[in-house]
Amino acid sequence: MKKMLIIGLVWPEPSSSAAGTRMIQLINLFKEQDYAITFACAATKSEFSFPLLDIGINEVHIQLNDESFNTFIQELNPEVVMFDRYMIEEQYGWRVSMECPYALKILDTEDLHFLRYARQEAIKKGVEFNQQMLFSDYAKREIASILRSDITLLISKEEKDLLIQQFNINPSLLYYLPFLEKEIDLQQIETWKPFEERAHFMFIGNFIHEPNWNCVQVLKTRIWPLIRKELPKAELHIYGAYPTQKVMQLNNPKERFYIKGRAEDAQETMANYRVLLAPIQFGAGVKGKFVDAMLTGTPNVTTKVGAEAMQNGLDWNGLISDSDEDFVAKAITLYKNQSVWEFCQHNGVELLNKNYGKVNFTRDFIEFLEAIKKYLDLHRQQNFYGQILQHHTNQSTKYMSLWIEQKNKNLTIS
Repeated sequence: MKKMLIIGLVWPEPSSSAAGTRMIQLINLFKEQDYAITFACAATKSEFSFPLLDIGINEVHIQLNDESFNTFIQELNPEVVMFDRYMIEEQYGWRVSMECPYALKILDTEDLHFLRYARQEAIKKGVEFNQQMLFSDYAKREIASILRSDITLLISKEEKDLLIQQFNINPSLLYYLPFLEKEIDLQQIETWKPFEERAHFMFIGNFIHEPNWNCVQVLKTRIWPLIRKELPKAELHIYGAYPTQKVMQLNNPKERFYIKGRAEDAQETMANYRVLLAPIQFGAGVKGKFVDAMLTGTPNVTTKVGAEAMQNGLDWNGLISDSDEDFVAKAITLYKNQSVWEFCQHNGVELLNKNYGKVNFTRDFIEFLEAIKKYLDLHRQQNFYGQILQHHTNQSTKYMSLWIEQKNKNLTIS
């Protein structure tokens, strides 16, 4: 059986974040290809960590900046190693290359972090985002990680185009692989609550993720005060994993603004609401909340940034606006107008089935993967700049890691 190692930034929590859902989808994809998968992570588990052992995945706790990882991976000797975000490739990539030089190295970006950080910086400074802001230290680190990897998975076509057009990354290093969902069929649609049986607005998003916290602030101070004047009986319910005290303090029944905290089942919860509000100011990648919205027949109102990576030429399953007044007007229309609501709901079915239906993507990806594995030496030769970068960057990363390793040993001895 083929062996695969996934090195996680955290233990996956599909009930907490879209990143956790994405990781479980990838694990299942490789499981279906008969890979024996080991998931290794240095982070501490939480009560919400997915029970990987229950689906036949081997779990290993590893230590950061420790030579025990070298022994572990040498003994495992995987054919494929996947890094969960660029920070993990920085930390473990050189050790993988040292001990398993012929292992295929995959980087799963989740989203392009440097793009999200650049947009966030623009919002903080109160300036309009421009392409110059992309050329940051974050970009240098993340793109270096992409060049050192054999394949980088991107969840957004826009992000793939950005890397090719703005940063001249060889397209053969990049692979667009969106969320992999079961297609929506008539039987599923018939289980959805109709317009008249749904009430209220909602938002959902992991509060550790800065764009989500920003969204809640925008809703609280700019959007909801205007909506509630027009819809005096409507409520806004805010859901999300890991709400802090500053989040909980926003709860205000008088304003019909309720902080609900973690949703045990995001889709089950969302299916009861009429409209999802997501005035996303910055971010990148594909938003799991919108996939859940499509799967539950829940139209939404969002911004261009919110919808940018998800439409791919199709009509949106809701309405899009970048100004507060227009956003509010569209939210009210969607909430009150059943025909507009049903039209947007129908758009969501088509959008999910075409853009995220699992059957549309898995076979091509596996064929691509096997071709790269078969001609790995040639593939790496064509990425010679990546080899140069790996040689020099890994030397600096390696010696920094070894220095920390030795320092930790000295602390233990003393």
